[in-house]
Amino acid sequence: MHPPPPSAAAMDFGQNSLFGYMEDLQELTIIERPVRRSLKTPEEIERLTVDEDLGDIERAVYLLSAGQEIQGTSVIANLPFLMRQNPAETLRRVLPKVREVLPVAGAEMQLTAAASFLTVLQDESVSAHTYALSFLQVILQHLEHRDTGVSSAWLETLLSVMDVLPKDALRHEILNPLVSKAQLSQTIQSRLVSCKILGKLTKQFDAHTIKREILPLVKSLCQDVEHEVRSCMCRQLENVAQGIGTELTKSVVLPELIELSRDEGSSVRLAAFETLVNLLDVFDPDDRSQTVLPLVKSFCEKSFKADESVLISLSFYLGKLCHGLYGIFTPDQHLRFLEFYKKLCTLGLQQENGHSENHTPPQILEQEKKYMSVRKNCAYNFPAMIVFVDPKNFHMELYSTFFCLCHDPEVPVRYTIAICFYEVSKLLNSGVYLIHKELITLLQDESLEVLDALIDHLPEILELMSAGGESSVQENKLSSLSDLIPALTAAEQRAAASLKWRTHEKLLQKYACLPQVLSSDQIYYRFLQRMFAITMTNNVLPVQKAASRTLCIFLRYNRKQEQRYEVIQKLIEQLGQGKSYWNRLRFLDTCEFIIEIFSKSFFCKYFFLPAIELTHDPVANVRMKLCCLLPKVKSTLKIPADKHLLQQLEMCVRKLLCQEKDKDVLAVVRRTVLELDRMEMSMDAFQKKFYEKDLLDQEKEREELLLEMEQLEKDKQQNDGRPMSDKTLEKKRRDAKTPTALPKSASVAIAGPASGVPSAGKEIKKSKLIRSQSFNNQAFHAKYGNLDKCVSKSSAAACTPSVSGLTKTSVISLTDDSFRTRDASTAAASYPNSPLPGPSRGTGPSRGTGHSADVKSTSSKGTAPRKATSKSRKSNP
Repeated sequence: MHPPPPSAAAMDFGQNSLFGYMEDLQELTIIERPVRRSLKTPEEIERLTVDEDLGDIERAVYLLSAGQEIQGTSVIANLPFLMRQNPAETLRRVLPKVREVLPVAGAEMQLTAAASFLTVLQDESVSAHTYALSFLQVILQHLEHRDTGVSSAWLETLLSVMDVLPKDALRHEILNPLVSKAQLSQTIQSRLVSCKILGKLTKQFDAHTIKREILPLVKSLCQDVEHEVRSCMCRQLENVAQGIGTELTKSVVLPELIELSRDEGSSVRLAAFETLVNLLDVFDPDDRSQTVLPLVKSFCEKSFKADESVLISLSFYLGKLCHGLYGIFTPDQHLRFLEFYKKLCTLGLQQENGHSENHTPPQILEQEKKYMSVRKNCAYNFPAMIVFVDPKNFHMELYSTFFCLCHDPEVPVRYTIAICFYEVSKLLNSGVYLIHKELITLLQDESLEVLDALIDHLPEILELMSAGGESSVQENKLSSLSDLIPALTAAEQRAAASLKWRTHEKLLQKYACLPQVLSSDQIYYRFLQRMFAITMTNNVLPVQKAASRTLCIFLRYNRKQEQRYEVIQKLIEQLGQGKSYWNRLRFLDTCEFIIEIFSKSFFCKYFFLPAIELTHDPVANVRMKLCCLLPKVKSTLKIPADKHLLQQLEMCVRKLLCQEKDKDVLAVVRRTVLELDRMEMSMDAFQKKFYEKDLLDQEKEREELLLEMEQLEKDKQQNDGRPMSDKTLEKKRRDAKTPTALPKSASVAIAGPASGVPSAGKEIKKSKLIRSQSFNNQAFHAKYGNLDKCVSKSSAAACTPSVSGLTKTSVISLTDDSFRTRDASTAAASYPNSPLPGPSRGTGPSRGTGHSADVKSTSSKGTAPRKATSKSRKSNP
């Protein structure tokens, strides 16, 4: 609809209105004036101009000497490149200029220099000894810069450099000056830097040197008059303990930690608590029970009366603390710590104030944020607390807490518990069914962040859900998981309706696990059609590809042939022959996924001809994409069974070379032709160079065949009134996953008509007959299924050998589905009266009319097919 025409008042072009417009324009010009003033003048541009004939080193020296600060910053940022190109000249000419500029440089140049110096070290442009001589003094010189951010950047660079510096350089350039830098007469910043350097130095020297030269400085800084210095040194005691060993830690570090844990400063006590928790593995059981446990117990009791920031740290380390002290607690202490954890999990939820969200005082908002951080840390530690109480006691001790965390009003808390959900599921093992409702709750969460965190391990969670519980029977598993389906579909729809397409893409990728936990019907009616709709209509390419790949996996494990044929037909008609070129491009993506997921024979049977037909597509992008796919298409062929398909492929490529008018497509075609010529064709028999690929393909064919046979046998049992036992289903699936029988089956397939299966007997023939009837009774796309025309159009004499040839391969088809399909195609191609399946648009009769009757008549005669085959070979030159 067009907007209504403006009214007369809106179209008033009187003098007053025009005068108002002029005032507005004048205001705009006033706004633009400062912008014009900020532009560079010709003189400034002249000063910024550099002779283009100067080399890299000369330009760097010139800019550092006479250029502006922004140019000097650019040179320092380019210092790693200069060091890689010409390290000697850079050290001789550029680095001295950098030393001159840095003392008077601004914060931006200082930060750039700190990062560049670290990059030079990581690139290993010079040796560690040369680096210490050239760069170390510059780094040490700026450690106490007045800007805190600059000082921290140089300190981080120094701590990274210390890992590779020689011991002599560490001792003379860093350790010896620390004796004076750590004195009380120095500034607080100098002493804080000394604390962090001492913590790093303990990893570089032996225990004797640490005890003699470093520990006195450590003790001095632990007794510093400033609580900031004491807190900083306390946090470095963990590194000191790792450098001096268990004995010295017990005699030197532990007494210092005990004293610091009683410090008057809350930040010092908090640092002592965190360091004690991190060092629990170093202390022996006696120290943990007699020294550490009383300190921790006292700290926890006082924490509720202290600042909320102490609770935040305590809640973060509580899981590690309970795990480290596990086995030392008495039953009463165990219960007390558990109750303390439960209180922290609901901290702030019980308090109800009368303030509305718009008029909440800032102090209350800040307190609620701290309480939320505490509950978030509790969610992070929940798996550790399950170990603490034993998974067997989860339902009685922790289920209510888990329920509260999953329903917490704050998104960060639910996000954290969603991340931990997989760990919780693994710990509960067979009791995972207890948190089934919480999984549904998180899947239906209103926040996509929570959903995104949960789906990272969704396949593993669903697998545990299907394997755990009260029953191990497959049908019972499916019924117990059926209530997950609405939650899964709702999650996908919510992700699709949002702008976060990456979450939607990830969710569709994870849905590929559903065939392992849901039945074919559940997937077909609730998920497969949705995947197809997304592939057809979604506007985001990665989402479309994810849906297409998941659709192919659903098709791969679908057990009902009529459903499989319907999906295949939809893919060909609505994607491969769709009106939109975008859909035809997605069809080629789908073909690529099918080549990856399915067996070669499956692709050749259903998708080979529809794919290469797109060489005639009117859109150049479709033809170009097809040309890029042709090498993978050719890799699905086996010689000599697929010789006729290879001929059609070569014919299509030849037409493209001769008739293609688009220069970009033609260039791709030429590159593809060269690649196709270099490819080696796979043979029907196993080859040494392709053995692993052929074995994998054989396994895929075998699994596809067993899926079909299982469904046919199940349908037959149901028709006879006898339900198929679950043990039989499980046995077939185990057989399908066992690759050891593949070489034997391959040898049977290659042996020819003489290699029968004597132990199977009549049951195998009966199952073959049922399968052939099912295949032939399925009317599939008439455009690619013209093998049945040999029955109706050719003479009886010419058609009988063709049917005999098909029947001869029916024994082999039990082992290898590809041999059945390809031998049938080869047999049809051997007789001139039998048309090949090609791109003709005529609608012939269904494949199941005459052919199934011929198979019935031939298979019932036992040895008659072999005789007919031998006659046909003699009569056929």
